Amino acid sequence: MHTILVSGGAGYIGSHTVQALIERAFKVVVLDSLVTGHRGAVSSQAIFYGGDISDAELVGRIVKDHRVDAVIHFAARSLVGESMLKPDLYFYENTAKSNRFVSTLLQQGVNKIVFSSTAATYGVPEEVPIPEESKTEPINPYGVSKLMIEQSFYWLEQAYGLKWIALRYFNAAGASLDGSIGEDHAPETHLIPLVLKTALGQRGEISVFGTDYDTPDGTCIRDYIHVVDLAEAHILALEALEKGMASGAYNVGTGKGYSVREVIERAKNITGRDIPVVDAPRREGDPAILVAEVKKIEKLLGWKACYSDLDTIISTAWKWHQGHPQGY
Repeated sequence: MHTILVSGGAGYIGSHTVQALIERAFKVVVLDSLVTGHRGAVSSQAIFYGGDISDAELVGRIVKDHRVDAVIHFAARSLVGESMLKPDLYFYENTAKSNRFVSTLLQQGVNKIVFSSTAATYGVPEEVPIPEESKTEPINPYGVSKLMIEQSFYWLEQAYGLKWIALRYFNAAGASLDGSIGEDHAPETHLIPLVLKTALGQRGEISVFGTDYDTPDGTCIRDYIHVVDLAEAHILALEALEKGMASGAYNVGTGKGYSVREVIERAKNITGRDIPVVDAPRREGDPAILVAEVKKIEKLLGWKACYSDLDTIISTAWKWHQGHPQGY
């Protein structure tokens, strides 16, 4: 049985990945500061440590005590707006702390890592769907902070033999199929939970930022990936590294997009609730369409989205929000 250390395993995507690892009979150790994560999201079958990835003594002790084989690294700040206001925070929390974390792992003999990256590394794409070979020119400090980590991995591999796979997510959404864990951010910035909070009456309305984009209905189109499918991608990436797959970055999406209006209309149908909508001006830096090219991950890792149709995404998220109206 392999032992996997999951940093940020109390977060949204991290907790779903922990659940998937346990279902696959991995031994899982979670390290999370709980600054944005939730202790209640972590499976009782995982070993939990409250702490920071930059605490080299703690990380070293965890690796030794539990004989950690590999790491899935989620721990990070991930709010684009906050990163614009506090770029120094993002370069410290994401980039600097990750460097210290990975250095500690390498010193302890752990050289396999799956990294939670982001489509924000691409910036405004020149072609859609976006292939992994596209230029990486982020337009916000969040994207830059993640790209710098990916770039550091290349050099750490040359110097120390680090084996790594970076998964560049598009829009993670949905909740566990059994409704036990889901998406609970404060503040919440993602479209689907905001729409569902409006359906629950916790918000008065949902704002649509921009209605004049060059898309069929004038609103932005995004590639939504079910969090359960995303969790599976991490396990396949781990297994690929174990088999000697070359390091590199992979998109995780569906290759298909849904517009803001499509999401809201589908949510109305699934919830059976009225969802008031207010049209608002565009937000600076929002591309019209962000959709992933996913041939690489399908071919090389054997991954396929199974739950990422919009109905399943919204239905599972709605089940979670109804059962946890105040979150964890």
